[in-house]
Amino acid sequence: MRGSARFGIVLIVLFGLAGRAGAGGNPVGQLAVANPSSAQARPALLAAEARADDPELRSEAFLIVDQRSGRVLLERNAARVAPIASLTKLMTAMVVLDSKQSLSETLQVSYQDVDTLRKSRSRLPVGARLSRQELLRLALMASENRAASALARNHPGGMRAFVQAMNAKARALGLQRTRFAESTGLSAGNVSTPRDLARLVQAAASYPLIRNFSTDSEHAVTINGRVREFRNTNNLVRDPQWDIGLSKTGYIKEAGRCLVMQAWVQERPLLIVLLDSFGRYTRTADARRLRNWLAEHPWKRALAAQQASAG
Repeated sequence: MRGSARFGIVLIVLFGLAGRAGAGGNPVGQLAVANPSSAQARPALLAAEARADDPELRSEAFLIVDQRSGRVLLERNAARVAPIASLTKLMTAMVVLDSKQSLSETLQVSYQDVDTLRKSRSRLPVGARLSRQELLRLALMASENRAASALARNHPGGMRAFVQAMNAKARALGLQRTRFAESTGLSAGNVSTPRDLARLVQAAASYPLIRNFSTDSEHAVTINGRVREFRNTNNLVRDPQWDIGLSKTGYIKEAGRCLVMQAWVQERPLLIVLLDSFGRYTRTADARRLRNWLAEHPWKRALAAQQASAG
């Protein structure tokens, strides 16, 4: 019942998630926050207050968390395991950076990087030579599958060792229901839950390059003597009304359209996980609905409700 059901939203503090949050909006842990210089400490939004008048989101599963306090605001199907498509590339980027390989080393896109599973297009031709850093940027910003494949293929031990490193990193982060089969997200075998993805986003946000590359609006590279322009797959990074610290989109048929972000609303950092949006623009429309709804629920009002409930 995608169009008619009222959906909860959950704002989750990602790192150090202390078990499942209860219906009362209990804290789920403390997160490291990439603060704008103007940000100031503000009271946490009370989950019970938020749920009294929740927005109608059209994503099948989502989780939204007030990152500073760790309080879950809203959620739907937050424990459901599902394919995550190119959200996978956040883990790919962490494994690449953890390997400490030279970011300036030139890598070559090969026929091994061509998508034979879904026949997806790529603007990176076979034979293209780019630095590891440029491939990382294109994998995160433009969701280039060949870039993600080339990065994994050039890992010490090759693709198999890279996937093993992805799953080892997932275990280290406490992502108990997350599994990776490859580095691009093209496989439906890459699965997770909104709760695990919140942890994943929090961890990825601790890498400055991932924050920067995932929120670049566009980037030009020279390939075989020609300049090619690449654009971010999340249109919200170009919207001046948004202050986004980290972003990643994803899509395959089995996953629907997905979006994760760390974003600032009302000078507060939020973690946003939206999965399985059925329309091309539903994930960004849901993000805007969420932002508008939060703007109509001032933090002071939520604090007053929290103080009243405490007696």
